Amino acid sequence: MTTKDVPAVMGEEVPVLEPEVGNEDPTHLPALFTEAPPPLTAGRARGSFTLRPAAAVITGETPEGAPALGRHEVSGAPTRDRVNGYSHASAGPPPAGGVRPGAGLDWGLVSALRTVVADRLAHAAGGGWGAGAGEEGRSWSDRAAQEHIGWQIIEDLIAEHAAEALKSGEQGWSSQERAGIGQALFDAVFRLGRLQPLVDDDRVENIFILGYDTVLLELVDGSRTTGAAVADSDEELIDFLRFLANRSESNPRPFSESYPRLHMKLDGGARLAATAWVVSRPTVVIRRHRLTVDSLQGWVDRGCMSEACANFLAAAVRASWSIAVSGPMSAGKTTLMRALCAQIPAEEAIGTFETEHELFLKDAGDRDIVIDWEARPGVGEIGADGRAAGAFDLTDALTDSFRFALSRQIVGEIRGPEVWTMIKAMESGTGSLSTTHAANAETCIRKLVTCAMEAGKHVSKDTALEKIVLVLDVIVQLRRQVVTLPDGSQRLQRWVSEVVIVEPGEREKGYALTHVFGPATTGPATATGILPTACAALEEFGFDPAMYQVEADTHPTRNGGRR
Repeated sequence: MTTKDVPAVMGEEVPVLEPEVGNEDPTHLPALFTEAPPPLTAGRARGSFTLRPAAAVITGETPEGAPALGRHEVSGAPTRDRVNGYSHASAGPPPAGGVRPGAGLDWGLVSALRTVVADRLAHAAGGGWGAGAGEEGRSWSDRAAQEHIGWQIIEDLIAEHAAEALKSGEQGWSSQERAGIGQALFDAVFRLGRLQPLVDDDRVENIFILGYDTVLLELVDGSRTTGAAVADSDEELIDFLRFLANRSESNPRPFSESYPRLHMKLDGGARLAATAWVVSRPTVVIRRHRLTVDSLQGWVDRGCMSEACANFLAAAVRASWSIAVSGPMSAGKTTLMRALCAQIPAEEAIGTFETEHELFLKDAGDRDIVIDWEARPGVGEIGADGRAAGAFDLTDALTDSFRFALSRQIVGEIRGPEVWTMIKAMESGTGSLSTTHAANAETCIRKLVTCAMEAGKHVSKDTALEKIVLVLDVIVQLRRQVVTLPDGSQRLQRWVSEVVIVEPGEREKGYALTHVFGPATTGPATATGILPTACAALEEFGFDPAMYQVEADTHPTRNGGRR
């Protein structure tokens, strides 16, 4: 967050906490711009729009017992001082009633005003906000310039209401109400609207929306609480999801009855998955990545990994071994991937290949070259090859990347046929990393084989298995569990439960897995004392066999060994 001074609203200087946002451009949403907007002129231009129909908001009245207008977050989570809808830090457990973001605001009015603001933004874009035009010489393509003019438009609307209220003798908004409606409008146009306070809250890890009025929040300790409605109807929720899907100028996403699924990254690194029309009610799950930059030592410090395990994995990455991180959903696979990628020498040029950006290796700021490819689903007609016009998948990206002088090609999450992109990257011999969902290391092998066979009937099980076993060196398995402590509180635990070396094996099975750490069911896996011959090569890259053996002698693993 950064702070900026918004120009005076009715003679007051209102400080605003300005959010850091991405590159989405709401002016590229034709469906929202159905009416010719009023001209935007310098200063406080009197417009024809009035906010008077929303009586409860105009008079400053709120339902009995409802909090004042503004941004509301999980009680007990870090919050901000109530300036422009934010509040400053307070602590305490979340109440049984859960979260009530923006209680007291007329969200129907906010939704209507969102269209007015977007109309005026579109008009501003067509009225001279091209390259080299605009205030202070900023281009309209500059996101900061868009937000600047957006705030001016929002303030104009508020000023127009104040003038209309004064003329008719009605009570206008208080400064707090003006701040609340202004922040809500800004969030609706440039951020996530009613979802924004949930995504901002550091206590919330996963957001489950099962219809507009059923919101469950999974907190970082594994407990759940309820949240307030995020729309006034399922139709409004779908409309806002379409708004989000189409708002990106560079990579818009389809979301319609003919394409009923939506996967996209959100500003700040969260991931959104949504579906409608093929389920009883529109459903959204937002996964917040709390650690966008992490390290293996961080995993050790949090009790999720042993010292020797961190030393072994760091050496494996530096030695360009190919690694798959496996585990159940929400086990921390992407977070561990970031920690592993931090071990790649800084001078190496890295390419990442993801269906939706999640790794954010550029954000670490510790390397010069990161080229981050993101797949594009396409929004045009289906061609003879079965692909939508404009589609750009991970295979396309990886093929192109061989002309970019990369040192590493890192493929993100493996859920289906994109496993062949992973195999192709690993075949390059530069040491790739990927994640997938599986219950244990051996199941991970079977999962990857199944994904490879989804490419078509021409891929047999034996072919897929042979390819995977030849290119994959290490599987790191994660586990997660919510435990209840003696005082009745809950804590979410994650840990590395297995680290196995993958090698070709006997003909019947096709592979052999050697546990160098684990398996462990109740805490971080420890060294087994069994090291394949290939591990000797890791000493050149910092692996400490003495540390490994001390851990094996100190913490014997009953179930370790070779399968």
